[in-house]
Amino acid sequence: MLVSLLSMVLISPFRVGRMLRMPFTTQWPTNRLLSTAARLVEHAWNERLASLGVTHAGVMALDVLQTAGSMTQAQLAHRVRVQAQTMGKTLHRLELHGHVTRSKNVRDRRSHLVSITPEGQRILEAATQLEDELVGDGLLTDESLRRTLADIITTLGGARWKLRVQPDGTVTDAGSPDATSAEEVRDTAEAIAPADTSS
Repeated sequence: MLVSLLSMVLISPFRVGRMLRMPFTTQWPTNRLLSTAARLVEHAWNERLASLGVTHAGVMALDVLQTAGSMTQAQLAHRVRVQAQTMGKTLHRLELHGHVTRSKNVRDRRSHLVSITPEGQRILEAATQLEDELVGDGLLTDESLRRTLADIITTLGGARWKLRVQPDGTVTDAGSPDATSAEEVRDTAEAIAPADTSS
């Protein structure tokens, strides 16, 4: 999702209001442009999601569950790149609204498997529709922009999240034996949140 891509770029400590007073945005450095664009898109996105009773963090969790299937809270937190405690808060809210269920993990009694419900699928579809409306003018759907943002996330996130890129293009997590293709990492980047995103 483009909103998630924009959320992942480096966020400047400057306030959006202060930056918007600067009259010549064409003279801003790239990091300021990325930061401001990410914040504005994020705010617009969250305002629209409020009508569905879900947050951006919740949509990202639902998207991963829809795409990858049931998994533990720890696995989901890892995929979304947030702390397990943060994911716990997000899942609690999703579970209260009937968007996910948790069931005992038959392979490990200490954990539960999280699954998306039909209601969660409905909310995810509605959120996707809202995003389409948000980016519907074509400016935010430009493939060149999307590729550039994905490249920034993959490059900067690789070091931050300790990813190893192999010569054949596969990407491995330094803490995990699992390997995924560079394309899957870029697809997954669309569902990644900043490290402490709350529900």
